[in-house]
Amino acid sequence: MGDYPLSTLSIALVMLLVLSGFFSMSETSMMAANRYRLRHLASQGHRGAQLALRLIASTDKMLGVILLGNNLVNAAAATLVSVIAIELFGGEEWALAAGTLFITFAILVFSEITPKIIGAANAERIAVILAFLLWPLLRLSYPVVWFINLFATGLLKVLRLEPAGEPAALTTEELRTVVLESGRYLPEAHRDILVNLFDLEHITVEDIMTPRGELESIDITAPIDEIRDQLATSFHTRLPVYEGEPGNVIGILHLRRLVALVLGGEIDHATLRENLAAPYFIPAETHAYDQLRFFRENRQRLGLVVDEYGELLGLVTIEDIIEEIVGKFTTSMPGSEALIHWNEDGTALVDGGHSLREINRALGLDLPIDGPKTLNGLILEHLRDIPEIGVGLRINGIPMEVIQTENRRVKVVKIHRP
Repeated sequence: MGDYPLSTLSIALVMLLVLSGFFSMSETSMMAANRYRLRHLASQGHRGAQLALRLIASTDKMLGVILLGNNLVNAAAATLVSVIAIELFGGEEWALAAGTLFITFAILVFSEITPKIIGAANAERIAVILAFLLWPLLRLSYPVVWFINLFATGLLKVLRLEPAGEPAALTTEELRTVVLESGRYLPEAHRDILVNLFDLEHITVEDIMTPRGELESIDITAPIDEIRDQLATSFHTRLPVYEGEPGNVIGILHLRRLVALVLGGEIDHATLRENLAAPYFIPAETHAYDQLRFFRENRQRLGLVVDEYGELLGLVTIEDIIEEIVGKFTTSMPGSEALIHWNEDGTALVDGGHSLREINRALGLDLPIDGPKTLNGLILEHLRDIPEIGVGLRINGIPMEVIQTENRRVKVVKIHRP
């Protein structure tokens, strides 16, 4: 080394530190790179992403070549600093100690911490570039890397620490978190739809059905004139038909098939029975996502929700499930579902028949939904009695006041902003 001037040795030292930084940055960027983003780039023909995925697929070999190069370069840098110290100060022990401290500091700052921070912050962009350099290095040093990995693999087997292969697939909750944290990469409206789709697995048809008390239905035993008037003024295209009592549904009537008969007055009880479609019953605990699939497989658009004893609870349509995903876009009839919103005085007037899920979503509240599904049911369960007008209560820290009752149910409630 004595034949080389100090300037040459210093340049060589800087180059070694740069090489060490290259290997450190390569290790961090490759391990931190988003595999799903790399796969997307690779599917579009990005050569760097394809090479990066091939390297990541062989993690042991990739780390082998990176760590081999990094350790060789660091060892060479330490030796070179010792030579420079001897050239400058002779064989003094303090000079060698100072050189050791200097190279440790230089490697930490310039070859480890800084490159790794850069690699972690820009993992995908750097990985697809460095892959062009790492791939040839791996091919050239493959015999050495293979030999070293023999010992590493053997040690892992002794310790029973077999390396995992392909990373585990993301769970639904993990995917939900990814969507929520997508930030500027995904429009808010699209993000809300995806989150609602994930939540659909936890919602049952009972959560989103129209309760039995709010159903518009036809009594087949009623006078034909009353039935004709009801058909002519109905805002629905399909109506449940019962016989005797509302829970005894005998079929579903499609109004569009009867328009000509109704207008011409050529309708009677026999005609109604002939045009009834068989009712489609759904267990109350069926998940909304599964029911959407069942609707498609059975070519149905609505179903009657029943409990474990077969008692009618309500009705759910395919539109109800779709609205849980994309938000409200239809109403059953004009003015039947007034918009729920906070007034300027911090209160909201809400129909007792509204579902708790809809109220929570519209007002940003946290009313419990693991029991009754409507505000009326929640208040009756909380008070264990039919309240009088003016009764105030607090549920889950949310103050509310009964404004109107009707037919043993809470009709209108004033909710105060918590």
